Amino acid sequence: MTTTEHHTSASVSLTREGESILFPSLPYHMHDRNRRAVHNDKLIAAVEVATLAKDVGRKKIFADTFGPRYDSLRTLAGQIKQHTLDHLDHYLEQFIDRAEANGVRVHFAADAREANAICVEIAQHEKCTACVKSKSMVTEETHLLPALEAVGIETLETDLGEFILQIDHDVPSHIVTPMIHKDRYDTAAAFQRELGAPYTTDPQQLTRIAREYLRDKYRKADLGISGGNFLVADSGSLVICTNEGNATFCVTAPRVHIAFVGIEKLIPSAEHLAVFLKLLARSSTAQPMTIYTDIISGPKRPADSDGPEQVHIILVDNGRTKILADEKMRETLRCIRCGACLNACPVYRKVTGHSYGAVYSGPIGALITPMFRGLRNYKDLPYASSLCGACGEACPVKIDIPRLLIELRSRAVKTGLAGRVEKLAFDAYSASLKHAWTYRLANALSGPVLRAMADHDGYISKAPPPFGGWTDERDLPAPAEQSFRGWWKQNRRNL
Repeated sequence: MTTTEHHTSASVSLTREGESILFPSLPYHMHDRNRRAVHNDKLIAAVEVATLAKDVGRKKIFADTFGPRYDSLRTLAGQIKQHTLDHLDHYLEQFIDRAEANGVRVHFAADAREANAICVEIAQHEKCTACVKSKSMVTEETHLLPALEAVGIETLETDLGEFILQIDHDVPSHIVTPMIHKDRYDTAAAFQRELGAPYTTDPQQLTRIAREYLRDKYRKADLGISGGNFLVADSGSLVICTNEGNATFCVTAPRVHIAFVGIEKLIPSAEHLAVFLKLLARSSTAQPMTIYTDIISGPKRPADSDGPEQVHIILVDNGRTKILADEKMRETLRCIRCGACLNACPVYRKVTGHSYGAVYSGPIGALITPMFRGLRNYKDLPYASSLCGACGEACPVKIDIPRLLIELRSRAVKTGLAGRVEKLAFDAYSASLKHAWTYRLANALSGPVLRAMADHDGYISKAPPPFGGWTDERDLPAPAEQSFRGWWKQNRRNL
């Protein structure tokens, strides 16, 4: 059988007219990518099935495990994170002191360029030539892989999903399940083309091909790179939660380990870590805990049988202190990157991750991407929400995502970046409601106009600019010939 006979891709190409999915031309406009995504039925079906299953599973496991206590646990987690953010200077100093006392070398990077430069400098100083890397949203954010490859360091993603995306020249579209937009046929084609493997769509065979290829890379690597789910301030420890075990290989087999971690990942103590471990996996994948939880407190000691000779932690700012200084938006930094808000979001299910044009997609991406990279550059993202509240209900640390999206929308309007037409329309609507005569006049004028635009079924399917956006994906019912007010005036004496 041939690949083309059985392969119908659900994925989106990496570039469009030379524009990168993760690093598009700025300012970024979401509309074109939305239009392409919503007409890809296979893509939408794949994403809807995956996200709905995770969202239903999340609700069930929390109900079964904690019952009514779940909301109290979320409140506690949110309070811990908010307290840490409000006193981040103290906990950063404490973490650095403890980590360095453990033999860890801690670095601070103000932005993505500096973070990559620190990593490259360490790798070159240690004469590293081969790197294995576990899943890290921060390294996606800094665009680390090209920086390492530019100086001749072979770098391989080892998370299965990220590995498939790397060899298929694609990028993640979900925080937790990066290749949610691909299927086994995409994987089979990529393995055949890039690895010379026999074509198979059997999941177990595909996993075995990847495992055999990656195990050899672990043995040869002298540099391991990871992210980090949490930083424990009072012990100076780095916590990594995974399900595949690849991160454990990455941080124990190579002689140098470098971790990229955002400064917001701090929590005060191991006692608080227990709270977040109860929430993270259940919110992400509806499982009680991740299969592997690595707590790293320093490099290999004389009595240890394995582990790196050096451990470096790069604390990455890259816009986080800007959010920290904004008291209205600070709570967005509570995010533990569980992906629950993406799974719950009806908009994400319809437009999928690549439509957001950045590393972070879904409701949380609609908040932090404009804050990281400028609201002027991503003015569309705060509007990528129905404000149904599902994201806020799903968030395990109680980030009030709908309120914060409204805040960013308000800022976009106040600064003239968006909403001018909407503002004029709502101003006119408001004026029509202030007096009885203006209300009656507006009804008398709008009714015939709207009915004239309707088709024979009584629906408006194509409104003229600038109102065409309303009818791109929905039909608007035309008003009745007789208003309720007119009917009531005519019939009330007979009732």
